[in-house]
Amino acid sequence: MFRSTSVAALASLAVVLGGGTAVAAPPGIFHVSSFGAVADGVTNAAPAINDAVTAAHAAGGGVVTFDAGNYLLAGTVKLKSDVTIELKAGSTITGSAGGYDPPESNPYDKYQDYGHSHFRNAMFFGDKVDNVKFIGAGTIDGGGHLITGNPKSGQADKIISITRCTNFTLSGIKLRRGGHFAALINGCTGVTSESLVIDTASDRDGWNIISTRNVKINNIKAAANDDALAFKSDYALGQKLPNGNVTVTNAQLSAGCCNALMFGSETCGDFTGYDFSNITITGAGKSGLGLVSMDGAVISDVHYRDIKMSGTKSPIMIKVGTRKRCGNNPGVGKVHHITYDNITGTSAGSFSPTMWGEPGSISDITMNNVNLNLPGGSGTMSTNPPSNDPKNYNPNSIGTRPAFGWYLHNVTNLKFTNSSVKFGKDDGRPAVIVNNGSKVTFDHFTAQRGGKSPSDVLVQNVSGYCVRDSANTSGGALRIGNSGSAEGCASN
Repeated sequence: MFRSTSVAALASLAVVLGGGTAVAAPPGIFHVSSFGAVADGVTNAAPAINDAVTAAHAAGGGVVTFDAGNYLLAGTVKLKSDVTIELKAGSTITGSAGGYDPPESNPYDKYQDYGHSHFRNAMFFGDKVDNVKFIGAGTIDGGGHLITGNPKSGQADKIISITRCTNFTLSGIKLRRGGHFAALINGCTGVTSESLVIDTASDRDGWNIISTRNVKINNIKAAANDDALAFKSDYALGQKLPNGNVTVTNAQLSAGCCNALMFGSETCGDFTGYDFSNITITGAGKSGLGLVSMDGAVISDVHYRDIKMSGTKSPIMIKVGTRKRCGNNPGVGKVHHITYDNITGTSAGSFSPTMWGEPGSISDITMNNVNLNLPGGSGTMSTNPPSNDPKNYNPNSIGTRPAFGWYLHNVTNLKFTNSSVKFGKDDGRPAVIVNNGSKVTFDHFTAQRGGKSPSDVLVQNVSGYCVRDSANTSGGALRIGNSGSAEGCASN
């Protein structure tokens, strides 16, 4: 019945299926019920939703509306330009165990994980689409049926999957049980999100924003098992693409096994221009604030401000590695011009906050009012550099740090002001070790002194370091261990 009805008629006529009464619909509004969708949680609504999307697109754009009820989705919805998906309060779209589009082939799939390489095996998919929106107050729920690993044909591993889009909006709704990803976008520009809720704590990632520019996210709540909110750049589209001009404000994030707010690990194209502010992180099995360049990317002009963390295994981690998993012969990446202002971390984790670079790869880092409380509880140990796997981005890729607080390796032009590190249990390691680098300044820095620690700040092979107006938590002068480098307060 509905497939033989003209688009114009469907745009202006809504049929109430139960009573058979025809009622006029406002122009540009396409109720999925008018196309045969039944909100009983049993009838597959995918064909009707696709018909509604097609009709809205053919009419020059429109709103595909879901009234209250549960709509079973046993197939992929193909998104089209100028179409808004509106989920009214009380509406839920629930995924199924099968019926989805098969994954497309990808000649570049060796450069990133399976889930990043294939996009069509999703509940909602769009490629080269403009002005697509998800809005409202309803829910899209994978129903526990989406796959967290590599799906078989007919299975889906993500709720929303969009590539090469412009002007994408994801606001108001809730995404639950997304499988590998609640949402994954790649190669987009112009992204807006307001009051989005993501709950993938029982499966994997929240939102992966890949090779994307011009993003504004406000008031997001994302509880994930894997990465909660991640910015990445891979080679899935066959080229390195730029990333940046991103603002994230008013976020509540948690990640069970992994990273709360993350750059990487896929880092092919460069990243620049990121502002993160007013963020609360309540758990991360890896990094609270993770920033890694593993595949040749230059990451610059990133600013963190007014962030509170608790329950992270590693509160802050910056690493430059040499995995080089990207096309076009990537070199070694760089991280520079990064600022952290008004950051607190409590119960901040078993992995010491770390900056680990290749020679010359990490520079111009500023820490202002960054105060971290670490577990402590270790004895004295060798202060030689720990082991490192340069192809692994995780905090455990570096062995036990010989500092209970900051471990800094191959850093240049780094400054701490009005900052501190403290422990929960007495620790025999220094509060800070700087190993290899230049122009490192500690200004009004407070470090808790371990009862058996050899020094408070240990400087190893660093040219031009400065410790100024700093003290331990009892008010005494910091003990500086210096292996032959020259103090440089006059030039800092």
